[in-house]
Order: sequence, then structure tokens, then C-alpha cells
Amino acid sequence: MKIFRIISTAAVLLVSFAYSTPVARTKRFGKGGDVIRGVNLGGLFVLEPWITPSLFEQWNGSNRKVVDEWTFCSELGAYECTRRLKQHWSTWVTETDIKTLASLGLNHVRIPIGHWAFAPDPNEPYVQGQIPYLERIIRWIGKHGLNAVIDLHGVPGSQNGFDNSGKFGAIGWQASQQNIDRSIQAVEGIARVAANYPNIVDAVEVLNEPANWGLSVDQVIEFYKRAYTSFRKIAPSAIMIVHDAFLSPSDWHKFNVPGWDSVILDTHNYHIFVKDRLVLSREQHLQATCEDARNVRSFNTQLWTVTGEWSLASTDCAKWLNGMEKGARWDGSLPWEMNGPVYQGATCSGQNSISAWDQDTRTFFRQFAETQMDAYEAGSGWFFWNFKTEVADDWNYIKLAQNKLIPVPPTNRIYSRYSLDSDRWNIKLNSTWCHE
Repeated sequence: MKIFRIISTAAVLLVSFAYSTPVARTKRFGKGGDVIRGVNLGGLFVLEPWITPSLFEQWNGSNRKVVDEWTFCSELGAYECTRRLKQHWSTWVTETDIKTLASLGLNHVRIPIGHWAFAPDPNEPYVQGQIPYLERIIRWIGKHGLNAVIDLHGVPGSQNGFDNSGKFGAIGWQASQQNIDRSIQAVEGIARVAANYPNIVDAVEVLNEPANWGLSVDQVIEFYKRAYTSFRKIAPSAIMIVHDAFLSPSDWHKFNVPGWDSVILDTHNYHIFVKDRLVLSREQHLQATCEDARNVRSFNTQLWTVTGEWSLASTDCAKWLNGMEKGARWDGSLPWEMNGPVYQGATCSGQNSISAWDQDTRTFFRQFAETQMDAYEAGSGWFFWNFKTEVADDWNYIKLAQNKLIPVPPTNRIYSRYSLDSDRWNIKLNSTWCHE
């Protein structure tokens, strides 16, 4: 989920003549039509300590380095890891959560899951049993009138070295052909689930956040090509999603593969993991979304574009967001390029708790939500990260919406809104921060 660059803009649907002006789409994106408005079910099938710190609290301050799902299961052993995770899988996402998301006016849910659910290896500490819980959630999603995207969030060897890939540390995915083959096996497993629920699962993401700085981008694209062939044989009616590998918008054309159809390019956009965005003032955060809008609108004329992850965080203060027992750039408790806090006296106290936010802060977050929604709908839509968290309120869509810091429904915008009745492909932003 974390990224280390200024811009990461989201998903794009490929057609055979991808560089021509888009025509009326013959295939709509499920119940979302031309505009995807969704959330991620992060922290469910791929553990992240910052989303559910209660699962990792027993190792806080310990010399045992339990930092991700790999070390979680390695430390506990298969039996106890399975017991704890089954309890987690049965409680972290409930039907009430899905019903709530539908009532908030969303139309999609993105479900991250690791390769180990579909392509287990006895030499890995991961445990299995996720699929029945996955299918139960898919049925809830369909019952409450939403569509699902299943996202392969972690692959063997790790595609980015982040804890959200399942294993923190080295980027070793391309180190062996076996890793690639097992990743294809996982894609095929997910495709079979999608094929079983064709009216609910309308898309599959074949690889989340491959890191271009630790991988061959050409080999990533070759994997996408192989995944496309395998995926299409099993789920021919579903859309396939590929991530932009954190490349800049000027390089997105590399994912425009001739002959592909019904493919989306996924890009993620956070304001907190690099200096250029983290140091912005509130007003500058709002203005920066105009640049994001221009990027997704421009590329949406070539490939349909969806922002697969974003949040309201303007600091990196959420507990363990940067890794288990690691601090934050914001207050200087994490070593980084500024060698100190973002500004003198910057504190993480109260940054992630709605109850601590004054009226100016609440107003800013509502504005930040609306301007980002506008920006990403200049493309083909968005998925917020995350549907909920245990302690980080600025990442908790349900809680933010219930506190009127996110519009309900998402079209109920006050501060920043284009005309939703206008031509979808000629949107012009007109707000306090963006005039086009």
C-alpha cells in the first residue's frame, strides 16, 4: 500500500486502438458504469501492522522481529497462525461492513490477497484457508449491490519489499523462474474465483505495486503479457488490471500492449511518503490534486485510468505506517532526508484521531476528500485505502464518512465539484483550487 514517490495515479482500460480518442464504451465497469467509486479491504488477507496493530502488539518492544505476515506465521507456527488468522478473517470484514459501504454510495470493493492462498509452498511459513472467507465476502458484495475487484497483493520473493507484499525486506520476485510461475498460478486461481462470480467480480489485478527500482520493468511487462493469456482463458469476460510499477505518467505508454482488450492500468496516489508532498501546506495539498487530475485526464484519453489507492493522510504519523516499531518523517522520529521534523515543533499527537481534530482540520479533510475525488474522476474513478483501520482515522473511509468528512454519497460535494451531468470525457474542474 505504501509508495515512495510523489505521484501514483491509478487504473486504465486498454482497447485495441488505445491512442485514439475514447469512444462510447461498449462494456461498463460493473455497477459503477463509467465512474468507479470504491474502497480497499486492506489488512484482511495480507496483514499490515499499521492497519491492525492489535495483531502485532505482543511483539512491540520485543527482540523478536515480527513485522509482516511471513514473520507472524513463522513466529507462531502453522497451527497457532491458522487459528489466529481464521479468527481475523471471520471478524475483520463483516456483512455489516459491506452493507455500510453500500449505504455510503460506493459501487466497488477491492480485495487484496496474497499468492500463498492460491499457490502455497511448504517452504514458506504462510498458512491457507482464505478462499472460503473470500468467497463469502464476494457473496455479501453481490447481495448488497456492489462489484468486487480481487487484487494479487503479494507474490513469491516480494515484488517491492514492503510489508504489504507479505514479506518485508529484499525485492526478490524476479530472482527465479519459479517465483514467476507461482505468481501465474496465483493469477489463475484468482481468475477461477472471478469466473465463478461473473456478475460480482468484474476485474482482477494481476500484481500490486511492483517496484521499478528493484525490478526489470521489461520483465514486469512480460509477466503481464503471460498473465493476460492465462487470465483470459479462465475469465474471458472479466477486466484485467495492471499496476504502473511506480513509473511516471510519461512512461505509462509502456503498458499499452497491442492486442489487449479490457485491461486497466492501476496507479496509486499518496501525499505523505516523499518530501515534495509531505512538506506541503494544507492549501498546497489541495492545489497538488490539480496536477493529479491533469495526469489522469491526459492518460485517460489513451488508456482508461483509475486511482486504485489514496487516502486523506497528510502526515505519516499513523502508528507503524512506515513499518513495525518505526516512527514518522513528520515529527522526525524516522530517519529521513530532512534529518528532523517537517517543521520545528511538528508533532504526531492527535494527527490520526478525529476526536482531536479542530474545525479547521475537519474542514480541510472534507476539502481534501472532495478535491481528490474530483481529480481521480477526471480519469475513470478511484478506490480509497482503507475501508477501516483500528486506530488511524485519516485512513478509515467508514469513520470519515460517518463523521461527514467524506461526502455521502460521494457525489454530494460542497467545496469542489465538476458537473456530473457533463460529458464524462470532457470534464473540467471548477473549484477554489482548480480552474480549467
